[in-house]
This record gives sequence, C-alpha cells and structure tokens, in this order.
Amino acid sequence: MHANVLSSQPASLSPWLQTRPLTNARLRLFCFPFAGGSVASFMPWFTALAPDIQLCAIQLPGRGARFGEPPVHDFATLIEQLGTVIASQGDRPYAFFGHSLGALVAFELAHHCVRRGLPQPRHLFVSASGAPRHRVATPRYDLMSDAELLIKLRDYAGTPPEVLANQELMALLLPVIRADFALLGHYRYQPRPRLDIPMSVLAGRADAHVGLETLRDWQTETKAGCQLHRFEGGHFFAFEQADAVLELVKRKLATVL
Repeated sequence: MHANVLSSQPASLSPWLQTRPLTNARLRLFCFPFAGGSVASFMPWFTALAPDIQLCAIQLPGRGARFGEPPVHDFATLIEQLGTVIASQGDRPYAFFGHSLGALVAFELAHHCVRRGLPQPRHLFVSASGAPRHRVATPRYDLMSDAELLIKLRDYAGTPPEVLANQELMALLLPVIRADFALLGHYRYQPRPRLDIPMSVLAGRADAHVGLETLRDWQTETKAGCQLHRFEGGHFFAFEQADAVLELVKRKLATVL
C-alpha cells in the first residue's frame, strides 16, 4: 500500500486501536505495549496528553475486547497487519511510542512505512529496549514451562504478585504472554539504511534487563538525531514514572507539530 491510497478510517472502527475522538488533534501518538500487555497500560495517558495529541493505544489480538482472537506468533505477520492499520489513519501526522516488545514493533513498523512509501512517523520513542542489532540470540521464553515462565515474569516485576498467584487467571494470560515472547524469539534484525526519523530512547536506571551500551546503540539506527533519557525505576519505569515520561513526550512532540 502506498501513500496515494491512504484512507482515513476512524480509529474507533478498528479493533486494533483504543482511542478517544479528538476533532482538533494535530497528531496521533500510536502506543505499542510490552509482552503480555494491552491498552490498559496506556489508559491513564489519555487525559494527560495535550488536547492536540490523540493517543491511539494498540490492542493486539488475544487480550481485552479481542480476547477470543488467536494471538499473533510471527513478527513479520504482525508488522504487515499493523502496517495496514497505520495506512488507514493517514489523514494527519503521527508518532510511535513502544515499550519493550513494543519498541521493536514500533521500530520495524517505521521501516515498513519507509518500504511502502507511506508517510513516516514524526518521532519514534523506544522505551525499555536495547538497540535491535543486539538481539542476535533472544532467549526463547515462550518454550519455558509454566513454572519457569512465572519465575521470569516475577523477575521482570511488571505483573502484580496477586495476579501471578491466581492460577485460573494465569491460565488465561499465559498463552498471550507466550505468543508475545514467541514474537521476540522469532525476531531477526536486518541491517538497513538508517531511518530519517528523530528518536528518543527511554530507560529505567534500575532496569537490569537492558544494558546501557545497547541503549546507546539506538543512535546507529537513525540519521535524524537520537537522545537517551533515563528515569528512576526498573523495566516498567514508563508506567511507574508516567508523569515524567509524558512530559518528555509532550516536549518532543511539540517540536514536530
């Protein structure tokens, strides 16, 4: 699909998007969740952004209102599906924010837009993720036993202990979490010409899962400037320090509006 066939389908009509109508919005911010995450993580953000920024949280299959749909296991398939969604929202400028798995999705989706001749994001926010060139041997968490996977989830400290202890609830959640980890496991970085999109790299100072050097190497993926911003907190700092993160997002987007 190319730029001359972009449509402007209302975001509310797409099962992929959770948003609120803003008739005066000048820019859309598409937000991509972490592994096992959903639009729920971004719900507090809707009222915190400037009124000229329309937040569009991405809802992947298998969760929320899409619980009955099978989750996506293949990274390339997901990017193709999301590319169609982004192309349908081509009536105004946009930016991407992705956290952890979502950062890789946002990065690859930006490259997809370049390949297809679509309008590019005005800004790319990558959060809690090292540069993709370092993902040469991603651990296959999706192949772990349930007990091993629960230990890993506790280690990331993003799932409330009471949820992890609820066996019936985890029986519903684990298939989606496995599917998302399979996406990571199947991901293969491909060197390409650098993006021409300004990039902000966000990281938690106490995030033991993302090394500082891998964060700095995001600068090799764009020729339009890349800045690293560190916040207090661990892997899920973006939601623990939402006010500070959103202040940065608003400041950066003000420069491209």
